[in-house]
Amino acid sequence: NDSINKLKGRIISVTDKQPLQSAHILNLNSVVGTTTNRDGQFQITAQANDTIFISYVGFQSIKLKVTNDLLKGHELEIAIHEKTVNIDEVTVKAHKLIGVLVVDAANVPLDKYNRIKIEGLPQAYEIGRPQGKEYTSALNAVFNPIDFWYNKLGKRPKQLRKLKKLKEEDKLRDIMEEKFSREILMEYMDMSRKDLSDLLKECNYSNRFIRKASDLQVIEAVLECYESYNALKKGKVQRDIIRINNNKQD
Repeated sequence: NDSINKLKGRIISVTDKQPLQSAHILNLNSVVGTTTNRDGQFQITAQANDTIFISYVGFQSIKLKVTNDLLKGHELEIAIHEKTVNIDEVTVKAHKLIGVLVVDAANVPLDKYNRIKIEGLPQAYEIGRPQGKEYTSALNAVFNPIDFWYNKLGKRPKQLRKLKKLKEEDKLRDIMEEKFSREILMEYMDMSRKDLSDLLKECNYSNRFIRKASDLQVIEAVLECYESYNALKKGKVQRDIIRINNNKQD
């Protein structure tokens, strides 16, 4: 395709003009990703009207609309700004450990969810008994957040395919495993950060998972929730197997 070209560029810091190595570059349209080299340089396939998402830890992410002029082979210099972070006051609570395993174990704060590491896999996963979601009325049960999101995403199959591609391709998995911003998910799912967090809660993920999981883990969680709900809607599984139901679990 003659209309597809290589977009070439260099990512630097606005402040000191230094190149930013390992910045993430993602074509939101074709779902192709790459990272910058030690000199901040990158090249990525693109065509006119594509949107390129550029992000780097500690810096403000930007979206670049590709025009024909940008595809003429010249290297772009793209300067991005550092984020301004407001540090909130935190309270640190010490756990009084005495060196006796049985006693110390009882003093460690417990969470109903745990993280497990599977040998050979780069990320940890969450285990724990799902808690049945209660709804106060039949109306609330029908118009719950998962149902709304399921219907919304079902009308946007391209976005669903893009999420699956992020999960399946090695290069994209590597990029998403390093990201924790949720920006790509919010872009593809057309959701705010709060909406995404609420959805994960409805899908029965803990606050800890929502805070700590990588973007790759969140994508996998969202797709798992979608597929489970899809199977339920199509009658492929019993209603009591899915994590949300109208009957309180014991």
